[in-house]
Amino acid sequence: MIVSGNVWVSLGLILMGIVPGFYSLLTASALGGLGGGTQHPLASSMVSRAYETTGRSSAVGTVNFAGDIGKMFAPVVAAFFIFLSGWRMAMWAVGISGVVFMCIFVTYRRSFEPDKPNKSNIQEIANPVEAHGKGNISGFVLLTWLGILDSAVRNATLILFPFVLLERGMREDQLVIALFLLFAGGASGKYICGWMNDRTGTISLIWLTKGGTVCILAASLFISPIFLWPIAIVLGIGLNGTSSVLYATVARFIPASLRPRYYGYFYTTNEIGTIGAPLLYGFIADLMGLRSSILIMSVVTSAILPSSLALKKHVT
Repeated sequence: MIVSGNVWVSLGLILMGIVPGFYSLLTASALGGLGGGTQHPLASSMVSRAYETTGRSSAVGTVNFAGDIGKMFAPVVAAFFIFLSGWRMAMWAVGISGVVFMCIFVTYRRSFEPDKPNKSNIQEIANPVEAHGKGNISGFVLLTWLGILDSAVRNATLILFPFVLLERGMREDQLVIALFLLFAGGASGKYICGWMNDRTGTISLIWLTKGGTVCILAASLFISPIFLWPIAIVLGIGLNGTSSVLYATVARFIPASLRPRYYGYFYTTNEIGTIGAPLLYGFIADLMGLRSSILIMSVVTSAILPSSLALKKHVT
C-alpha cells in the first residue's frame, strides 16, 4: 500500500504537468493527493510494531525527522527544475523520480517488511492494551483532540509567521533564512522529542513544547527583531516536536492488530486542524489584524496544556 500510494501521488504530479487549465489542474491535484497521505498511518504502524517494547518514540521521531529533511530539500530541487524549464517540467521530473524510486524500492521491500501482525504471536506482556480488546479508546480520543490542537497551531504558524517577520522589519532575503531556521528547528524537534519521550514523561514534553510555542508566538510580536532569528529555531522545535510524542503514544493505546486503522483515524482527524486553522486565523487576521490573530492563536493553543493533564491517567 505504501508503494502504490507513492506511485499514485507521483502519477498525480505527472498529470498536473499535463492538464491545460486551472480547474483540470485543481482536479488532478485532488486526485493525486489521495495517494499522498497513504504512507503516514501505515509507516507509523509499521514502526510501532518493529519497536514494540523499547525505543518506539525514538524510532517514530527518526521517521518524522527524515520526512522533514525531504520537506526541506525537495522544494530546492523542484525550484531548480522550475528555473531550468518551467513548473510543468518540474512536475514531470518529481513525478517520474517518484515512480522510479518506488520501482527500485519494491524489489527490496521483502527484506524488511513486517507484513500483517500475527495475532497468535502478539504477547500481552509486550503490549498490555491487547488484554483490553480494542485498547484504550478513551485515551485515544483524548489524544486525537490534542493532535487536532497541535496540527492547528503548527500549520497556522507556518502560514502566518512569515507575515509577522515581515511586519517586524525583515527583508525578503532575511525571511528566507529565518524560515530555513524554522524548518530546521522543526525537523530536529521531531527527532529530539521522540528521543526524549523514551526517557522522560509524555505530559511534561507536551507542556514543554506547546507551552514554549505559546510563549514564543506571543513574544515574537514584541521582542527586538534581532532575537527573531534564534527564536525561529526554538519555535520550530516546539511546533513540530509534539507530533512525535503524540504519534508514538497512539501505539500505547491501540493493539498492534488494529493500529493501521486507528493511525488512519488519528492522521485524518488531525487534518481538521491542518486545513481549518490557517483559514480561520487568516480570516481573523484580515478582520482584526495580524497581531490579534497571533494572540488569539496563542490563547487557543494553550488549551492543549490542561487537556494534556487528562491524559495522565492513561499513560501512567
